[in-house]
Amino acid sequence: MSFLVLLLILYIIWDVNYFIRCLFTVLAGRLFQGKRKVTDTTSIYGLCTSQDVDIFLRHMNNARYLRELDFARFHFYALTNLYELVRQRGGGAVQGASSVRYRRTIPIFHPYKIQTRLIWWDDKAIYLEQTFVTLADGFVRAVALSKQCITNCNVLELMQNYPEAKQRPEMPAELKLWLDAIELSSQKLRKDK
Repeated sequence: MSFLVLLLILYIIWDVNYFIRCLFTVLAGRLFQGKRKVTDTTSIYGLCTSQDVDIFLRHMNNARYLRELDFARFHFYALTNLYELVRQRGGGAVQGASSVRYRRTIPIFHPYKIQTRLIWWDDKAIYLEQTFVTLADGFVRAVALSKQCITNCNVLELMQNYPEAKQRPEMPAELKLWLDAIELSSQKLRKDK
């Protein structure tokens, strides 16, 4: 009985489902999928359930997209061994910025996949593009850009561990525009201090 009470308290205080899903996503990726190159696209699958929808119970809530992107990033880190390399150097990964462009809703009870790919990196961060694609029609429902700040490591040196990443790709135009917008926002905030 006390175990059930403890479990209930954990569910009330913490989002236990989040931690279980993180663990499941990483373990399933490591056990059932092979290692990927850091330049490969990784995919995880999901289903828009009643826990994911907005107040009208019709389609995925905007906040849920961001949560699902977390799981896809953890999966990417696990399959490419990138997070292990960062941890070996005493570093970590922190979400520095994200931008989501919603193109069309994901209706309730529709399956989808999230594809994650590394599109660029600099000395302090990696930049990921993640897409939500519904399985029934192959339509890209949302596109997200993510800046993952890597702490206590030089990312340019870190990427030298991957033969496929010896040459950094050209920065995509949309990423450059997004980073310019972030810099403008930062300059404004610095002036307000």
